[in-house]
Amino acid sequence: MRALRTAERESQVLAVLVASMSNAVGSLRSQVALSPGSARIALVDIALIAVFVLVGELNHGISPVESPLRVLGTFAPFLIGWVVVSVLVGAYRLRAFRSAKAAASAAGATWISAALLGQLLRSTALFHGDLTLAFTIVSILVGLALLVPWRVLVAVRRG
Repeated sequence: MRALRTAERESQVLAVLVASMSNAVGSLRSQVALSPGSARIALVDIALIAVFVLVGELNHGISPVESPLRVLGTFAPFLIGWVVVSVLVGAYRLRAFRSAKAAASAAGATWISAALLGQLLRSTALFHGDLTLAFTIVSILVGLALLVPWRVLVAVRRG
């Protein structure tokens, strides 16, 4: 009898978990326009973030060929920041591209938040690096210079 009650409770817990996951997936779908166009935009976004990291590493005398894990370790917190924030703010929703202004606002807000999250992640034991005001400002400005014009171009072309 006790085993039956335990199995029933486990079944109820599993049902709640499945329902929660279903709600989370539904929420995620409402934040991202799932289309080949969105996937291409996301790939270019990520490539531009990688360019930011690669140029920075090269400017600091770090070769991506000789130290690929270090470069990946620098890239990872910014990538994580971008993925998390872009989903939360809906940077891949159709409304983020309805006008040049909307695209600039969405890209700017997403990158500033993502860069701050990336900087915070860099200050943990999980990643190398630390949190400095100078690099935070540089990362925000360079990322904005790369991502905002690209997103505006996409919005104008979709226009």
